[in-house]
Amino acid sequence: MIGAVVRFNLTGIKEMKALVYHGPGKMSLDDCPKPEITAATDAIVKITKTTICGTDLHILKGDVISCQPGRILGHEGVGIVEQVGASVTAFKPGDRVLISCISACGKCKFCRIQMFSHCTTGGWILGNSIDGTQAEYVRIPYADTSLYPIPAGADEEALVMLSDILPTGFECGVLNGKVQPGNTIAIIGAGPIGLAALLTAQFYSPAEIIMVDLDDNRLEIARRFGATKTVNSKDGNAAEAVMKMTGGQGVDAAIEAVGIPATFELCEKIIAPGGTIANIGVHGIKVDLHLENLWDRNLTITTRLVDTVSTPMLLNVVQSKKLDPKLLITHRFKLADVLGAYETFGHAANTKALKVIIDM
Repeated sequence: MIGAVVRFNLTGIKEMKALVYHGPGKMSLDDCPKPEITAATDAIVKITKTTICGTDLHILKGDVISCQPGRILGHEGVGIVEQVGASVTAFKPGDRVLISCISACGKCKFCRIQMFSHCTTGGWILGNSIDGTQAEYVRIPYADTSLYPIPAGADEEALVMLSDILPTGFECGVLNGKVQPGNTIAIIGAGPIGLAALLTAQFYSPAEIIMVDLDDNRLEIARRFGATKTVNSKDGNAAEAVMKMTGGQGVDAAIEAVGIPATFELCEKIIAPGGTIANIGVHGIKVDLHLENLWDRNLTITTRLVDTVSTPMLLNVVQSKKLDPKLLITHRFKLADVLGAYETFGHAANTKALKVIIDM
């Protein structure tokens, strides 16, 4: 029948291992039912590599109320298509694919303006409102518009970074920050997202890129990645240091890549008249907007969830060797040790972790 849903399980496997969120501060590696196709536009993907995102840590802190206990976490990864629904035309079993962190129906009013993050039946749902990728298998809704074919010979570890952090750093930070040639920009937070913004900001040749963080190790990595100046904010004087570096004028773009009140308020203190504050961070508590200081500054403040519209371009840049996302990978684990991966990633100041790869 046309449009029928394919439900046949080719492998006969009924259970899988998956990392499950059980409420704030609680998670475990559990035996879970293997996902099945529930709509004709679905695909089942066997995960080969995944990773942990800072957003997963926010979920574990209880900052993301849409993610309820019992959810399999994760929204990044690469894998092999195992099954497809009857309406999937772009992929077939055996195809190697990159999973987008954003699921897009391609038809709703938001998808039609390429605001895929606000797809009325998709958006950021993986590892949030539906089960995610930190598992042996995952169900991908709207497979035709939520997966990307992996080019022959591509480095799959590098491509995991294109599921989320590279398009997020680029779209929410660089594009929303309106970075232009000759600009002076500051990136607050030298974690994986901040470093992704640093790498992709260089597409636009800013004159100065100032990286601000508490961790000297990450600031050293930022210098290797292209930061022209760095500021350790541990002493509480980061705003004064950035203003001194800019001759008292401030920066043209301040990119917030942490998600706490202190870092957003730092952006407010260092932004130049006419500048743009681009928020990337996931904020779990309120932040003060000091309009008493900003009302006359001709500023733009942007917020955004990544739409992944830049993923095809970033794939091309990575394939051409103009960008190496593997620079962000510091640790590798097996799924069986995913709790150790979280421990390492969650204590990055001690472990010097950036992105961790989890192999099946």
